[in-house]
Formats: sequence, C-alpha cells, structure tokens
Amino acid sequence: MKLSQPRITPLAPTEWTEEQRPVLEPVYKEGLVYNVMATMSRHWPAWKKLGVWAYHIMGDTSTLVPRERELLILRIGWLCQAEYEWGQHVNFGKKAGLTDVEIERIKGGPDAPGWAPFDATLLRATDELHKDAFISDATWAALSQRYSTYQLMDVVFTVGRYNLVSRALNTFGVQLDKGVKGF
Repeated sequence: MKLSQPRITPLAPTEWTEEQRPVLEPVYKEGLVYNVMATMSRHWPAWKKLGVWAYHIMGDTSTLVPRERELLILRIGWLCQAEYEWGQHVNFGKKAGLTDVEIERIKGGPDAPGWAPFDATLLRATDELHKDAFISDATWAALSQRYSTYQLMDVVFTVGRYNLVSRALNTFGVQLDKGVKGF
C-alpha cells in the first residue's frame, strides 16, 4: 500500500445520511460495503455518479465478458500500483475464470510468455492507454478483428474508469478490506 493509514476515513454506518441509508444499508447487511464504497461515500454527490458508471463497467450493460474485463482492470491496477484495486480484482478475476498463473502473469504484461494472442492484445491496449492515453493503430486493428464498436468503446471505458479509481484509492489511502491480499 502506498499509505499505511487512510487520508480519508471510510464513512461509518452511524454517519450515513437519510439519502445514503437506503443505498448503503442493503449492501452493508450483506457485508458488501467495501472500504472503497465507504470512502467514496464521503463525497456522496460524486459517488452517486461514479457508481452509475461502475455499474455499467461491472454490470450487465458492459459488452465485455467478465474474464476479459478483469484482464483489463487487473493490468491497469498493476500499472497504477493500486494495491487495493489489485487485491479486490484478483478475487473478481478468479470468479471470472482467470487462473492464479494468469493473474501472476498479468504483472509481466502483454509480452510475458504464455498469453493467448487476444489476451496479450487486451493487455497491450491497457499499457498503451496508460502510457500514451491512446490505443495504437496496430492494437486497435487486432481488437477490431474480434470486437464490435461497443466492445472497443468498453475497453477504453473500463481502463479509463479503473485508472481514475486507482488514482483515487492510492491518494485517499483506501486500505485493503479484511481478508483481501494485496500484491
């Protein structure tokens, strides 16, 4: 973790407003109020809007299959050295079908031995967006052989959203949730 203590403390249930309670209480009862949600809830107007976008990326409206989405998220989390993001999405990645070997290989990037060509292309797109804020023509062409326009857009949206979240998590000092391993 970049910080050993949060700069912005997670919002406790005793601090929830009447507007927050109906949103946070159901997930809290299920044990799903992650530190990221509790921290971001400190800026409720922003979090409501960011949450809508999060539900697109992680929900049913994204056109990416979960395994490929998690490759993108884990790679940008690694590139940003966002340990919270990495730890959470290792769990999501495993549920989406990524193996422990693949998860470890994500750290090595698109040129690490063993990637299927399209998986390497997804990682390369993430690297390019991180480095240049742009996907090269060659990588775009490789993605376009398999992906629709919506899917191409969702690649950029997913990497961009998790780039933003990684920066916020690192800067705010969001700590790992109980039972989640970091790097």
